[in-house]
Amino acid sequence: MIRIAVPIVSLLLLFTCAAAYDPLDPTGNITIKWDIVSWTADGYTAVVTLNNFQLYRHIMNPGWTMGWTWAKKEVIWAMNGAQATEQGDCSKFKGNIPHSCKKTPTVVDLLPGVPYNQQFTNCCKGGVVAAWGQDPSAAVSQFQISVGQAGTSNKTVKVPKNFTLLGPGPGYTCGPAKVVPSTKFLTPDLRRKTQALMTWNVTCTYSQFLARKHPSCCVSLSSFYNDTITPCPSCACGCENKHTCVKILSMAGIHKPRKDNTSLLQCTHHMCPVRVHWHVKTNYKEYWRVKVSVTNFNYRMNYTLWTLVVQHPNLNNVTQVFSFDYKPLVPYESINDTGMFYGMKFFNDVLMEAGPLGNVQSELLLQKDANTFSLRQGWAFPRKVYFNGDECILPSPDSYPFLPNSGRKSDFLGLWSTLIPGLLLVLLCFG
Repeated sequence: MIRIAVPIVSLLLLFTCAAAYDPLDPTGNITIKWDIVSWTADGYTAVVTLNNFQLYRHIMNPGWTMGWTWAKKEVIWAMNGAQATEQGDCSKFKGNIPHSCKKTPTVVDLLPGVPYNQQFTNCCKGGVVAAWGQDPSAAVSQFQISVGQAGTSNKTVKVPKNFTLLGPGPGYTCGPAKVVPSTKFLTPDLRRKTQALMTWNVTCTYSQFLARKHPSCCVSLSSFYNDTITPCPSCACGCENKHTCVKILSMAGIHKPRKDNTSLLQCTHHMCPVRVHWHVKTNYKEYWRVKVSVTNFNYRMNYTLWTLVVQHPNLNNVTQVFSFDYKPLVPYESINDTGMFYGMKFFNDVLMEAGPLGNVQSELLLQKDANTFSLRQGWAFPRKVYFNGDECILPSPDSYPFLPNSGRKSDFLGLWSTLIPGLLLVLLCFG
């Protein structure tokens, strides 16, 4: 029994550990850093920084939600740049009432346009944080927190426990807070260094399996050399919601968002909120051309700061990308076959809700490599596609558009293999 149990446990551990591993972004994570910058009468003031080190997965509207459990009986006296969603029971305090007395506070970013005296550096974006590979300057969110009843030295302060992060839904798993060497800061004139009195880090990783039961996107394929369009697989994103989908585009009120942020999808055979279509458009002598379209089937969702990641062997030779921004992703130094596409600012960086404007598209011009280029056996189609950091469902390889001449060639060879023996027999008889 022990011999059987050990391999089973090993496999379970392997799948558990691999669930949050992304082969296209192996070091991607969100790091939450606490820097104590001053001591107070009964605690400390800290700057909390959320850094999104993921290359192509951002935190979209309605933004991040952070939570933890205090190690002792700490309270939050005040916050700048963020707020706790609940004050909790502060009845034992007289006069000066804390901002929050919850043992397990939940904190959210402030919305844009709050009064200046409530703001802090890199705050007040509604919790929206860009991906590191898309815009490093916008891949950070910060707030200041004043903590009481917490201890007033490195030896008496206890780090919080059980950190959680919603971004905005489930999917992130946070490790324990670890005390690290104190962060060093440069003064504005860059001539003096100061450092935090104490620093600890929390690392959160993303798992698509934890985020949702079904995928959130699918891929369809077509080509100039075949009239057949390979659609998304049926029920690629689950068909449980087919009874709530909408068939008529002009229904009144369908575009109004709900308080619970529930989606409302257009009725399709795949039932995915997003479809990516890859069309092999033209074959030149030294180049080939691809058209990529992304369609939104959700009537209550605008995708801001969207990202599209494609893995294809010819992306090491991209000549030009039209109407999308493009950045190569090289997670492994020896392989350059992955690229990230995203919208141009103020032009198509928002993928609008379902309807006439609910799509974005671009074309790619790629230079051929004589050693690898082929239109046969599905080579011209992507190996993996990610939308907003989630992997999309591709059709089965045996359903890809095929080259007509390959079928004709095989038929031609089959015909000759049948005729040649007969011709030889005729020649022998009349020879």
